Amino acid sequence: MNLRIGILALQGDIEENINATRRALSTLSIDGDVIQVKYPEQIEYIDGIIIPGGESTVIGTLAALNGSLKLIRDRISNGMPALGTCAGMIIMAKKAYDRVVGETRQKLLSLLDITVERNAFGRQMDSFEAYLSIPVIGKEPFKGVFIRAPIVKDHADNVEALASLQGKVVAVKQGNIIGTSFHPELADDLRLHAYFIDTVLSYAKR
Repeated sequence: MNLRIGILALQGDIEENINATRRALSTLSIDGDVIQVKYPEQIEYIDGIIIPGGESTVIGTLAALNGSLKLIRDRISNGMPALGTCAGMIIMAKKAYDRVVGETRQKLLSLLDITVERNAFGRQMDSFEAYLSIPVIGKEPFKGVFIRAPIVKDHADNVEALASLQGKVVAVKQGNIIGTSFHPELADDLRLHAYFIDTVLSYAKR
């Protein structure tokens, strides 16, 4: 089976996710293509999607303008696995707000039953790294790279918290959706991408 994993390629750290996904596929000895998703017609032909970190307002607006947002929502709603990192998690959330400007009016997929607080650890100059316990990927700590990172302020009962930092939830899973506050593609640790690929493989085999 040849998997097709799409990276939403409208803005953000696209190349980093492409490289991490390709390396994870190789590590798992899984045949697969990693493609840049720029146009709505590509969405029908992928088995899973990664929405990268970047500027969540820009990514959401561009996806809405070119017609991709609704198609991505439909595919994920019908079971296609999705991984959202930092801005990607914000876009998948049902509600997002900023502690400075209040509730945002940005375009969201509204699929992940969480409330996100943007820039919860501060702005660009406050970026940092921290080691996290993420049991679903193994016992070894995972280096989380936090850049203008959001946190999960609230989540529904059907959302599983995968990792926390300073008492704040920074990674979640709800069915076929995984969201992280941090950037696993920048960590030189492929375990989260491999974990996502396993979900994509299970979906593609159905």
